[in-house]
Amino acid sequence: MQLSAVHVALFLSLALLSSAASAHNITKILAKHPEFSTFNRYLTTTHLAPEINRRETITVLALDNSAMSAILSKGLPIATVKNILSLHILLDYFGAKKLHQITNGTALAATMFQATGTAPGSSGFVNITDLKGGKVGLGAEDNNGILDASFVKSVQEIPYNISVIQISHPLSSPEAEAPTPSPVEQNLTAILSKKGCKNFADLLASSGALQTFEDNLPGGLTVFCPGDEAIKKFAPKYKNLTAEGKASVLLFHGVPIYQSMAMLKSNNGLMNTLATDGAKKFDFTVQNQGEVVTLKTKINTAKITGTVVDDEPLVAYTLDAVLLPSELFKAVAPAPAPAPEADAPAESPKKAKKATAKGKSPPAPEDDADAPADAPSDDSVADDDSGAMRVSFRAWLVALAALMWFWM
Repeated sequence: MQLSAVHVALFLSLALLSSAASAHNITKILAKHPEFSTFNRYLTTTHLAPEINRRETITVLALDNSAMSAILSKGLPIATVKNILSLHILLDYFGAKKLHQITNGTALAATMFQATGTAPGSSGFVNITDLKGGKVGLGAEDNNGILDASFVKSVQEIPYNISVIQISHPLSSPEAEAPTPSPVEQNLTAILSKKGCKNFADLLASSGALQTFEDNLPGGLTVFCPGDEAIKKFAPKYKNLTAEGKASVLLFHGVPIYQSMAMLKSNNGLMNTLATDGAKKFDFTVQNQGEVVTLKTKINTAKITGTVVDDEPLVAYTLDAVLLPSELFKAVAPAPAPAPEADAPAESPKKAKKATAKGKSPPAPEDDADAPADAPSDDSVADDDSGAMRVSFRAWLVALAALMWFWM
């Protein structure tokens, strides 16, 4: 088989196209279709667009401007609109072809509303049914089996990464449309007590830090909450802090702006906290690798392990460790290397002579005393070196032959 430079270029182009196909941007996809401009705008406003973009397999049930007007005319708060739209995002791939090939004619698809954990029971699922006459009906599972929308057309499909399909009407769901109180109107410690953050919430309630968190909530607040186990491990150190120190270490886990996961991934670098005060920096560094986001101080590093709540202006994440600010804690210096043992005193010539006279062998020269028993001789080392050279030369010849064949 002979490969030319053209073949190589074609292969690289296909590889790049394959890589590009694994990423998607829902905002750019919908921007090509003006009839979805309102739907597109609200995906951005509710911060659902970044969540769609970061998932590898997703289906978006797009609503045109007329269908969106039916939702917005109800005067619902933005938090409720987010719940409704999240019901229109399926956590699986359903292209036009797959919709008509559903096993047994019907399927239940999990949605982003169900993934938030706020949808009780099966209310966060969508029923998809292949109807007679080539039609496909869709309806929320908690809507008494009513299929209030139907498949209209495929907008764009990138198998099996993202499918954007238009449906005729919004999916009606009593749970998704239920009034959702703003985080500002709720008890902050009650919110943080969810999903393993109760110990941290209790510390906030028993310290002077809670008021600062609540004062910053209306304008935007990000909370990094160490999990219950992390707080238990940190308890001995926390008890030894002064009242001011306790408040500072808790405030160190709050940021006075709303930072969604997508924002954290795009804004790597230093971040000020609620504890930042003049000369006292009290900051940490945000770093990410793929889907993993870590917060690094000069003392330790903690990883974001989950989301407690994401409802602007409040977002809270769980951490696997308590963040330790250098203003309150000192880095543990590495243990010094053990000092080398003092050399044994040299044996006097007289003692050596006596030992020889009694039939004992004299001690080996100093240069050989530290060498391991199985150390190779100079000759064997030379043989190994020549053998290595022969292997390297063979490898070089094989590589050269492969290159010559490649460019023939």
